[in-house]
Amino acid sequence: MEDGEVAPAGVGPSGVSPFVSKVLAPGDVVLDLNSANKVLRVGSGLRQDGDSILATKVGRLRFQKQSNKYWVEGSQKRYIPNVEDTVVGIMVDRRSEMFILDIGGPAFGSLPILAFEGATRRNIPNLQVGAAVYARVVNAHRDSDPELSCTDASGKSAGFGPLKGGYIFECSTGLARGLLNKPTPPVLEVLGKSLSFEIAVGLNGRVWVNAPKVTTTITVSNAIQNSEFLSPAQQHIMVKKLLEEL
Repeated sequence: MEDGEVAPAGVGPSGVSPFVSKVLAPGDVVLDLNSANKVLRVGSGLRQDGDSILATKVGRLRFQKQSNKYWVEGSQKRYIPNVEDTVVGIMVDRRSEMFILDIGGPAFGSLPILAFEGATRRNIPNLQVGAAVYARVVNAHRDSDPELSCTDASGKSAGFGPLKGGYIFECSTGLARGLLNKPTPPVLEVLGKSLSFEIAVGLNGRVWVNAPKVTTTITVSNAIQNSEFLSPAQQHIMVKKLLEEL
C-alpha cells in the first residue's frame, strides 16, 4: 500500500483481514468491524475509528487465531507498553507498597509488592536493585505509569517472577514478538532439540537466557539475535552451524 492510500475494508474468505503479513502505513484501514463475525482483540499499532480498525505505525499486520488478536509488528527499539504484554524488567527502586522496574518504556513500571502468587506482607520477595523480573502488564493507561504483575489472570505465577542468574540481551520488539509466536519459531525449535536452557522473552525487547553451561547461553543468545531477518530454512542452517562449533 502506498502512503496515504486507504485500504479496502472487509475480511478474506477465511474471515481474517487480507492484509495479514503485509506492510502497513499509519492510517491504513485493515478491518471493517461490520464484516467481522467474532469479538476481536486489538493490540499494539492499531486503533478503532468508528467501524474501522486503523494502523497507527509502520509495520507488518499480525494475527493470532487462538485469541483472535491483531497487532502491527514493527522493528523499533522503543517499547510502548500494552496490557497483557510480557516484559523483562530491571528493579531500580523499592517503595513501601511496590517495586519500581525499568521496562525500557517511556515510564518505569510499578509492581505491587503483593502481585506475586501467594504473596502476603510476611513473605514479600526480597528483590534488590538490579534484580531482573519477568512480569505481565496489567494496566497501561497513557496518563499513568504501567502497572505490572507476576501472576496470570487466575493468580498463578505461570512462569512470572524474579529471574535468577542467566544473561539478558536486548533486541527489536519485532524479534521479541516473533519469538513468542505459535508455532515455535525454527530458531528456538532447533535449539531446544539439542540444548538445555531456559528463556523468558519480554515484548519490551529484552530476552533472558539461562543454561547450565556458559557456552550454551552464548550460543542460544547469538542464534536468536542472528535469526531476525532469516527465513525458516536459513534459521535451521544457521543454528546447525553454531551447534557444530560447540
